[in-house]
Amino acid sequence: MSMIHNLRAAVRPSRPSLRKDGGAYDTTRDPSTPSAVVDCAVYRDGARIDVSKSLTPHEAVRKVRRDGGFVWIGLHEPTEAEFSGIASEFGLHPLAVEDAIQAHQRPKLERYDDTLFTVFKTIHYVDHAELTASSEVVETGEVMCFTGRDFFITVRHGGQGSLRALRHRLQDDPELLAKGPSAVLHAIADHVVDGYIAVADAVQDDIDEVETEVFSPGRKGTPRGTDAGRIYQLKREVLEFKRAVSPLLRPMQLLSERPMRLIDPDIQKYFRDVADHLARVQEQVIGFDELLNSILQANLAQASVAQNEDMRKITSWAAIIAVPTMVCGVYGMNFDYMPELHWKFGYPVVMTAMVGLCVGIHRTLKRNGWL
Repeated sequence: MSMIHNLRAAVRPSRPSLRKDGGAYDTTRDPSTPSAVVDCAVYRDGARIDVSKSLTPHEAVRKVRRDGGFVWIGLHEPTEAEFSGIASEFGLHPLAVEDAIQAHQRPKLERYDDTLFTVFKTIHYVDHAELTASSEVVETGEVMCFTGRDFFITVRHGGQGSLRALRHRLQDDPELLAKGPSAVLHAIADHVVDGYIAVADAVQDDIDEVETEVFSPGRKGTPRGTDAGRIYQLKREVLEFKRAVSPLLRPMQLLSERPMRLIDPDIQKYFRDVADHLARVQEQVIGFDELLNSILQANLAQASVAQNEDMRKITSWAAIIAVPTMVCGVYGMNFDYMPELHWKFGYPVVMTAMVGLCVGIHRTLKRNGWL
């Protein structure tokens, strides 16, 4: 990408002068398409000082550098052109910018000079009337955060995971917001992990439902393979959940344990609570995976048992049918001198013997549980 190559030439470019016409933030979007900037605000002493809904990023930066405070810019799926001006203005590292534009990143925490780059995977539970072999259980999105001394930038990907309500809650707590960009980073981390907890509870209900059906009696009318498909689909969704949770644990531990210049010491204590909640969710997800393995194995074992029962029944009926088949085969041979061929009671005796033998074999097999 041209913008990425330009940024690679100067990792920390000198900050350009602010243009009154806002040219640094020109976009290539169609005029009918909304801008990627969802919200842009300046905060000072925990309060939002701007009241204009049309505040542009370059105007916000000018206010911060003149009067202090920090700017919080929120973007949703920006294009390269839309993000290039902001990246140049704040001196964002080209590698982090490239990740923010392309998305599909693992959760991580990286430091580039005076900027922290954090990637979160957001998880949304998809409601469904009935779990099937093709049901979507969880839907993922991404939130990338750039944390600096006087700025905080969020880049969101996906149709869910809006931060509007979170921004409003933070604005209602000026004392916390006065701690600066690190307070926003903690709030987003806590918001994402709280979402994990809610999704984990919902997935637990789905697993309980599948487990109950697999081990409940009287499932003869259930088509074979149905439960296995549902279990496998649920296992895939849990794996996607696991990919979002597990890689994030180490970054949260670093934020809670390692002193960082961009993280307020008072805020760092709160990251411990986030790390604890995340560790609990990770244990749940690992438990889900192991439990689904056990349920799948049990389901396959039940299918094997059912097949064995069918084979025993088929074998039992074959043994019963073998008796008249043998007798009819013997008396179907073309010999002139065979016993009972010209005997008056030969036919009823043979028929009675065949029926008696068949009944006797049937009772024996039924008593032994084969029929």
